[in-house]
Amino acid sequence: MKLGLERSRAILERAGNPQRGLTGALVAGTNGKGSTCAMLAAILHAAGHRVGTMPSPHLSSYTERIQVDGTPISEAEFGAALEWLRPRLEGIKAELGPPTEFEILTSVAITYLARHCDRLAIEVGLGGRLDATNVLDLGVAVITNVALDHMQYLGDTLEKIAHEKAGIIKAGNTVVTGATGPALNVIRAAAASSSAKLWTLGGEVSTKARWAGWQGSQLDISGPGFAHRDLVIPLLGSFQSGNAALAVAAAAALGVDGDEPVRQGLSQARSPGRLELVAEKPALLLDGAHNPAALSQIAADVRRLADDRRVSLVFGMMSDKDIPGALAELRRLEPVRVLFTAADSPRAEAAENLAAVWAGGAEVVLPAGRAVEAALAAAGPDDLVLVCGSLYVVGEVRPRFVTAARR
Repeated sequence: MKLGLERSRAILERAGNPQRGLTGALVAGTNGKGSTCAMLAAILHAAGHRVGTMPSPHLSSYTERIQVDGTPISEAEFGAALEWLRPRLEGIKAELGPPTEFEILTSVAITYLARHCDRLAIEVGLGGRLDATNVLDLGVAVITNVALDHMQYLGDTLEKIAHEKAGIIKAGNTVVTGATGPALNVIRAAAASSSAKLWTLGGEVSTKARWAGWQGSQLDISGPGFAHRDLVIPLLGSFQSGNAALAVAAAAALGVDGDEPVRQGLSQARSPGRLELVAEKPALLLDGAHNPAALSQIAADVRRLADDRRVSLVFGMMSDKDIPGALAELRRLEPVRVLFTAADSPRAEAAENLAAVWAGGAEVVLPAGRAVEAALAAAGPDDLVLVCGSLYVVGEVRPRFVTAARR
């Protein structure tokens, strides 16, 4: 990882600066970026646009990193896009050092999507100010929320992290945010210094959500120039109502008019690996939450969804995360069985170390797929199994339960 925009800008300049003139939303934040992008893209598609997204990380295939209207490009298209860009990479290494994998992927995605889409909903990789995606000025900047995560790169306070995320704000943007407290103060100041319009969740944008359990949520959302009642979102989790409000506000800022595109888009939105139900009897939920703030919400919602069902937990996490904080939140689930595992990644924390932090009453099962099989085999038909801690773990186990057609 090498934060900075120099190499991405140099690559895109050699590619003819395809990022110029693109329209859409650049979405930063600690949690909820993927779901917010998915809902915004679905709304824009329902409004008649051809929409490009760049989910990160991918779950099963690199082709997921470049999607048009929710469908990953083919391997042939991915290969052709990379081969087209390859000569433009010449000279970058000598001048600025070798570009990173993410910088190359971002450049490939931008050059492809610029040719095939008229709207973009792009998820920031890490932070914002120095992330490769920040070469984009799409007109709308969304900052979902700010919590402590990636502190070794972004800073050890909410204010420092908010400063990095607010770095996506460009002059004249409309900024939509769900941030609160000190983080919101930083974002407000950044918007003012860029002459950007600021809409805050709970301020200019309001939402009233009604929990619908396994059916998702029903909500009313209103803001400057728009008001929608009784919207239905099938995505599970109480936190999705805030993400939906940000998506609806961003769509309004991008000129989506009328109730039907919003209603249709939200009803059809999908966010793989985010509290996703992939099997029943027993229920199997997958979630990529990987920091204490997200896992706190997941634990509360899963406990609520489970009702009186017994809950088993399969957990694996990257080593650079707040592992004690994450596991403390998951204790609220009161799981009857805990299985620690690890993704097939050099960054993964050893499952034995996770079990040691849990301090008793847990098993270590590798690889991740075998851990899920063990949890399901021991669970009753009315029980619930939650797999969480990392999208890398989710990506390893998900293909068994979700067919290629459904992906």
